[in-house]
Amino acid sequence: MKANKSSMLIFAALILGILTGYACNQAAPTPEAAKEIAGYFGVITDIFLRLIKMIIAPLVFATLVSGLANIGDSKTVGRIGAKAMGWFVAASLVSLLIGLVFANLLQPGSALNMPLPEVGTATNLKTGALNLKDFITQVFPKSIVEAMAGNSVLQILVFSVFFGLALGNLHNQAARSLVQTMEEVVHVMLKVTDYVMRLAPLGVFGAVAAVVTVQGVGMLTVFGKLLASFYLALFVLWAVLIGAGYLVLGREVFRLIKLVRSPMLLGFSTASSESAYPKLMEQLEKFGVRNRVTGFVLPLGYSFNLDGSMMYTAFASLFVAQAYGIPMSLGEQVTMLLVLMISSKGVAGVPRSSLVVVAAVLPMFHLPEAGLLLIMGIDHFLDMGRTATNVLGNAIATAAVGKWEKAIDPVDEALDDEDTALPLAGEAPAAA
Repeated sequence: MKANKSSMLIFAALILGILTGYACNQAAPTPEAAKEIAGYFGVITDIFLRLIKMIIAPLVFATLVSGLANIGDSKTVGRIGAKAMGWFVAASLVSLLIGLVFANLLQPGSALNMPLPEVGTATNLKTGALNLKDFITQVFPKSIVEAMAGNSVLQILVFSVFFGLALGNLHNQAARSLVQTMEEVVHVMLKVTDYVMRLAPLGVFGAVAAVVTVQGVGMLTVFGKLLASFYLALFVLWAVLIGAGYLVLGREVFRLIKLVRSPMLLGFSTASSESAYPKLMEQLEKFGVRNRVTGFVLPLGYSFNLDGSMMYTAFASLFVAQAYGIPMSLGEQVTMLLVLMISSKGVAGVPRSSLVVVAAVLPMFHLPEAGLLLIMGIDHFLDMGRTATNVLGNAIATAAVGKWEKAIDPVDEALDDEDTALPLAGEAPAAA
């Protein structure tokens, strides 16, 4: 089975990356030499991620426009958006709450007893990106070309909504021809995606080898309790998400999980949600979710439904408080939870967005921002888990909205293990 072969190759690349990185770390005479070696591995990862980013903008634009043009009804778009945002907000609250509970129960930072850092210790994180006024303004594109060049998913989404709805309300042959052209563009981009995904094992190998070459594996024992605690909380969050999916999808949720294991592993290995996006969209299509739902809900989820990142922000904030022995009352923790939820919605596309959110919120509760320096060294390994969780959360959310919209078509389960894109499910053109 091609899908199984792809997953095994990615997993093998992950293991080989760890072993190679460890060997290079041991062979490097100085930390500077290790960084230089890691730079060569980083070239492989950078090329792969560049190819992924090459796909994102045309894929999001084409799927949104073709899907919305076939809907042709702004009320339907509003209904789907409302259902999706309702799920996103509920999932964010649950994720933050689980992070808060497990950070308090397991106390991962309590044994560090760190002295308070000097005032002004820098983390080099651009917390200014959290400015609410700027965020609201930046959601709306001033140039679709600029938005696509920067892979600004929210801006592409806004333009695509206007373009798709306008196209759907033009009832002439030229408009229908353009809709059909956009549908064909989706097929072409899925084929391009298939070509790029064949390079995924190389990208995974380079990413993991680079970070282990620099950090070594000894760092995992230093912060072993933090890693173990965080991943235990992640598994609980997975169980909650799957349980919520079961309430909506029934036993079909297990078939969905089987389908999305490959994009989850890809996201986990590269610590990049973008790398999993094209494959995740393809697997949702195989599950039977119609293109009009996937093309709208999935990009929206990539900006507003980051369940793993949500839990991480609560976990990291309390870890810093525990590491410096700063007590926080339950009321302060709940307040911080709500602030984190609101702040996180303004960082779509910000590099290292979860760390940016935490760095911006810590000073509000008199916690040292520089405490993030404690975990920045192993943040890549934490990011791997939260990225895989983000992929799972968005897959279940999209399928759930599809179920509510009666937009999941029956498919032949024998095709689940085939690594080829299916025709766009249930997207018959509307009558001209």
